[in-house]
Amino acid sequence: MNQLIKKLRKYEILLRKVANSHLQGDHQSIFKGAGLEFDDLRPYQYGDDVRTIEWKVSAKGHGTFVKTFKEDKDQSVYFLLDVSGSQDIGSKERKKIDLGKEIAGVLTLASIHDGSQVGLISYSDQKEKIVLPGKGTRQAVKVIRGIFSQDMKSKKTDLEGMFTFSLNLIKKRAIIFVISDFIDEGYERTLKALAFKHDLVVLQMTDPIEAALPSLGIIPVFDKEEDKTTWVNTAFGGFSKKIASSFVSERNHLKDFCKKNQINYLQIATNQDIVLPLMELFKSRNKTMKRG
Repeated sequence: MNQLIKKLRKYEILLRKVANSHLQGDHQSIFKGAGLEFDDLRPYQYGDDVRTIEWKVSAKGHGTFVKTFKEDKDQSVYFLLDVSGSQDIGSKERKKIDLGKEIAGVLTLASIHDGSQVGLISYSDQKEKIVLPGKGTRQAVKVIRGIFSQDMKSKKTDLEGMFTFSLNLIKKRAIIFVISDFIDEGYERTLKALAFKHDLVVLQMTDPIEAALPSLGIIPVFDKEEDKTTWVNTAFGGFSKKIASSFVSERNHLKDFCKKNQINYLQIATNQDIVLPLMELFKSRNKTMKRG
């Protein structure tokens, strides 16, 4: 565990160094602007988040007003980590599940450093590990232990179940990082509800092989979630191209869905370094966050 934390700490320090060189003034916190509490009302301005409109006041006919917020000193950061079987894909060096855990670990240390409360919901098609939010070094170790726990009850996926569980558990507005490959169906409604209530960041884990399956003839494909093997003819009818097209289409759909629902979105592949993509994400968040 000590070696693991040292490795994550190196990433976290590098992430913070990059942040300090790119983010200015009161925007140097990489989690700036997410854990907020109501402060005041002001007239609507072009570009304001429509979720901040105060409809009852605006309905009185004196103009459209939005709620402004101030930093919440007890800001909470939650990590929703998908640990289902589809995440166990990639090279020996790094699978999607390894990438997701690495990112969750690094951001745990960064958020603890920023003084936030940190919590974890690890989920397959059921609760795997729950760590309620807390502060400090001991909490960081507790969350990281939960992230890297190997004792899983199931390999199946239920993103809708994970989002519903999170909606019921997390009452106060929080920053929520959803870390998953999003290989599932029927989760959009609850993901949208989660985004309406909280400050949501979607991190989609991918692997290059998913969109570049070689044409190898008839091969066995093992489904880790269903625990069964299916024989597939990869040379038949442009099978490989259809698979690649399907993955690209689904990723674009998720990206468009996030944009439409004002959810921060980032796709990271297993062959990528995590620091610069994460830094670009936080730079973007700081630019678009409205303070009033």
